[in-house]
This record gives sequence, structure tokens and C-alpha cells, in this order.
Amino acid sequence: MNTAMMLDSHVLAKRIRLHALRMTSAGGGSHIGAILSCADILAVLYGGVINVDSKAPESPSRDRFILSKGHAGGGLYAALAERGFFPVEKLQTHYQDGSELSGHVSHKLPGIDVSTGALGHGLSIAAGMAYAGKLREARHRVYCLLSDGECDEGSTWEAALFASHHRLTNLVAIVDYNRIQGIAPVAEVLELEPFADKWISFGWAVREVDGHDHEALQRTLEAAPLAAGKPSCIIAHTTKGKGVSFMENSVLWHYRIPRGAEFDAALVELEARS
Repeated sequence: MNTAMMLDSHVLAKRIRLHALRMTSAGGGSHIGAILSCADILAVLYGGVINVDSKAPESPSRDRFILSKGHAGGGLYAALAERGFFPVEKLQTHYQDGSELSGHVSHKLPGIDVSTGALGHGLSIAAGMAYAGKLREARHRVYCLLSDGECDEGSTWEAALFASHHRLTNLVAIVDYNRIQGIAPVAEVLELEPFADKWISFGWAVREVDGHDHEALQRTLEAAPLAAGKPSCIIAHTTKGKGVSFMENSVLWHYRIPRGAEFDAALVELEARS
């Protein structure tokens, strides 16, 4: 655990959700459902698990994090702002002309190693980073947060094979398994089950966890590597749109922008969360 700066993950998750709602509404960038589903994962990671320092964002000893599901970039921006990587006020420029806070994750901001958005590439980059770290006998870890939908991509499984072959115990993949893609439920687009078995067959150590249970997430993340000689995959079972009742488990809220009465109703629900 990174003890240099720890934040209460529950408080951080609430702030991430509130920031994301305001950002996507004001700037016109959508994907609020995808952000809400992984807000707790980001909060636990940036609440103290990941070893990063806003005063030294490019430190060679830092852990690396890749948000492969780059369309949920608003959540990462919010987490980084709350950790002091840039002023919280900068979030107000999200998705606006000339802003560094693009709709999908941009490496122009401190604390972000890789621009992402084209799905299916994040794990390949993360595996390359982890392999480079292993060759240098570095002690840092590489974390990669994927969407379930991008596990339809062959490139994801190529990276999984590479990581297993090279015994990248410094690599942790986290899958935000909310079971809804951009246009339909995952099971209708391309069924992933038996999902855990697939990762196991590719040579990974796997653990499934409630992706909204902060204590379970922290215990699992801190247990990595989950097995000797193997990369770790954490399948986080989540709810699309978590925290706003009318957004939860809804395909509509993958792209829909929260405005007007819907914004007001969502704000009330999120502010009421403990």
C-alpha cells in the first residue's frame, strides 16, 4: 500500500461520481454509466493502493496505471485531481474545445502514462511495461483496468498469452465486469462466460470480487501477485451506472448525457450516498 498519501476510498468514490456527473453534463461528454461502474475501483486504487506521488508524477519507482477503457476517463481525471495531480477546478474544462481533459484519456495530464480510447490495446501496453520492468528488475507494479466489452478483442487475449508466458507477476489486470457494452448486454454481443476459466486457461491467477465492496477490493489488490509465477486478473463484478437508480443496468446510459431533470435527479441520489 502507498502510505505517502491515503484517502478514504468511500469519500473518494463519492467525489469521483459527483465530479463525473457534473463533467459529463457540462462538457457534453457521455459515458457516465461506464464511469459510475468503475468509480469504486478507481477510488480504492487511488485511495492508497497504487504507489504514486503527485509531487513526482514521473518517478521511475512509481506504479503504472492504464485505464484501458479510456471512455471512462472522466473518472480517472477526477481521481487524479482529488489526489493533487492538478487543480480540481480544471475538471470544469472537461470535453471542451482546447481542454487537455479530452473525452477519452489523454497523457497530456500528469499522472497519466498512456492515452487510451481505442479498446483492446491497454493490456498489451501494460504487459509491455511490466515486461520492461521485469527486465530491469524494477519493483513497481503495472495495473490495467479493462472493460468487459474489450475482452471481445483478440488483442486482449494475445496480451494475456504474452503476460503468462513471461511470468509477469508485476502485472495486475482488473476487469470492470458490468455486463453491458455500448449497444447491448455483453451476453448478447459476445458471451464471455465461463469468464474466469478463460483467464485461468491462459495462465493467469484469477480472483472474482464485488467491484463495489471497497474492503474486498483492497484485500484482493494488496494480495497481488495472487499466485507465484503468474500475472493476476481480478474480475470485478459491477453495476453499470452504479449509484443512480435510473442509470443502473441500462444500456441507454452508456452514451446518454445527464442534463435537465435527469441531471438534477442523479445529483440528488449521488449527494445522498454515504
